[in-house]
Amino acid sequence: MERTDRNIADYIASLPDDVCGDIRTLDEHISAAMAGHAKHLYVGKFWGGSDQKIIGYGTQTNIRSDKKEVTWFVVGLAVQKNYLSVYINAVEDRQYLSEKYGKDLGKVKVGKSSIGFKSVCDIDVDKLVDLVRRARNIAEESDT
Repeated sequence: MERTDRNIADYIASLPDDVCGDIRTLDEHISAAMAGHAKHLYVGKFWGGSDQKIIGYGTQTNIRSDKKEVTWFVVGLAVQKNYLSVYINAVEDRQYLSEKYGKDLGKVKVGKSSIGFKSVCDIDVDKLVDLVRRARNIAEESDT
């Protein structure tokens, strides 16, 4: 995936009506929790080869298994075919925050670094914001 300079407000406005409001709400909450960190739209092939657009909040540098350095987002927000996804790319006690705390957010499907749900009504937004803040703090600590 590549980071773009595409206007995120325009991207959100272009989304279908059934998800636009939820993404706008989540973007407002995540942006506030990640205040002071860059926000970019990532576009391209994602894991598994699917075409994706992900709003990425914050940046961190990781070393892949092939020893290449990659810059990636700390928190991501995406519209999938049948659900919304929040990606939390932060680790605590050798476990992704999504895996560790995602189940506490409500009616969700939790992956290694992802939390999927049908609608913002299915999740506890305050708990999600707390999780995003925790990820931000972990990323900031690793930068120092």
